[in-house]
Amino acid sequence: MLIQGYQKTTLLDYPGKVASTVFTGGCNFRCPYCHNGHLVLNSHQEPAIPMETIITHLKKRQKVLEGVCISGGEPTLQQDLISFIQQIKEMSLKVKLDTNGSHPDLLKELLEKKLVDYVAMDIKNSFKKYPKTIGVLDFDCSKIKISSSLLMEQSIPYEFRTTIVKELHQEEDLFQIGEWLKGASAYFLQQYKESPYQIQKGFTPYSKETLHAFAEKLQPFFQSVGIRGVD
Repeated sequence: MLIQGYQKTTLLDYPGKVASTVFTGGCNFRCPYCHNGHLVLNSHQEPAIPMETIITHLKKRQKVLEGVCISGGEPTLQQDLISFIQQIKEMSLKVKLDTNGSHPDLLKELLEKKLVDYVAMDIKNSFKKYPKTIGVLDFDCSKIKISSSLLMEQSIPYEFRTTIVKELHQEEDLFQIGEWLKGASAYFLQQYKESPYQIQKGFTPYSKETLHAFAEKLQPFFQSVGIRGVD
């Protein structure tokens, strides 16, 4: 496991749980507005945290913690992700996975082996704009479709979420996402906020009022629609 960030305690990353968050290095996407660009582009330059260090700390705090969130970068790129999660599960801790959905075979294995208890999948944009939004112009969206379908067939909690920026997302894109994921249990609009680590500058957020208007129009498509990141 290439682990390049660790938050010992969070009340936000895993809904309803006191958790720790592990950030893995490396990603196969190049979303220009990504706020963790240092984990995407320069993972080879960032200091690594030994997996054993994380496991030792979790064992010390397993009576306080309820779960672990594994985020990134893109965690499903890690070859020993399954082994890492198995060690976490041995401590009777819940596991939440944050993923871009580009590795449906591994996601399916994690689900079948009951190694994840909650999955948050980033939906970058409508299919038409996916390659531009992720910065990979020859990307095959079929893997994203498979992953989203896998989650919608599961009984475990899951959510889809989209970080919204004016330059890449318009109302029509959100309606297309709604049609694609119609019936999903939870969808969140996340307000874009500039980060010193992001890959490219020059993006702007929608206002809180506009995000609320988008959310209201998306209500018919989902069981639940929420907004994150607004002041």
